[in-house]
Amino acid sequence: MQSTDAITRRWRETLGYLNWLLNPRHGRDVTQVYDLLADRSPTEQRLYLNLGYWRSAATLDEACDALALLVAETAQMGPGDEVLDVGFGFADQDMLWARTFRPRQIIGLNVTASQVERARQRVAEAGLAGQIDLRLGSATQMPLDAGSVDKVVALECAFHFDTRERFFAEAFRVLRPGGRLVVADILPMPPAARRHERLAQRWGWRQAAGKFLIPEANAYTREVYAERLAAVGFAEVAVASIRDDVYPPLHRYLARDRAAVARLHSLLRVAVRIALRLDPGLVFSGLDYVLASAERPRAPA
Repeated sequence: MQSTDAITRRWRETLGYLNWLLNPRHGRDVTQVYDLLADRSPTEQRLYLNLGYWRSAATLDEACDALALLVAETAQMGPGDEVLDVGFGFADQDMLWARTFRPRQIIGLNVTASQVERARQRVAEAGLAGQIDLRLGSATQMPLDAGSVDKVVALECAFHFDTRERFFAEAFRVLRPGGRLVVADILPMPPAARRHERLAQRWGWRQAAGKFLIPEANAYTREVYAERLAAVGFAEVAVASIRDDVYPPLHRYLARDRAAVARLHSLLRVAVRIALRLDPGLVFSGLDYVLASAERPRAPA
């Protein structure tokens, strides 16, 4: 028999989901949203919250690993590197990077205290606490010295930052000359030519931006994204859309894998199942997904 405290927690959680999913002005901040989602990841073996990179993946776990590996490879992560991972979730990518690329140290920053606590526990259990240092902290006010890291990475979280440009400036500040920034990020699509397609895009973007608290200041296309990286001082800027290897295959996978959806909260399962009955072209019409990379220029000889 459940205790009164357990029943109260479940009711509060249910009311929280109802407010988040049904109230367009749900009044939550990013930390409250991720506290609500907790560790109910649709992955089978890990606790990833990213959408995955599906070019050669067969399962969600494989796709989430593949996205993390793509970010690390684009960053040219390797032994001896000091890596800063902002918005690390439950640290699955950090543990993967530590074992695969063996950087000297990975520092993580995350504003959600519940994720920091759980991630630290998981890292310690994996025997990687000496290599991975997870901290409560903001990507827009980094508690790091200037020129102290070789890589800054942000895996599917920078759209939350208020603002993304402040994050770019902070990343530039903490990177050493020659250091690299790599971001997997969600943006609005460039406007379509036809009016009805533009309306669908706006609807899709508003749904995502409202539920996941994307600041209006971050609502710009990949071309503007590249311009804003360059404006901070970054060189070798590249912003490529990988949306075709993210959204449609994820939609197909979840539509056929009931176990993945079943791992979500019951109310979120309902919303996801409704979306899975729709054409993915409509569901994701307003959403771009980019892999962005840039380098802090080396000091003059």
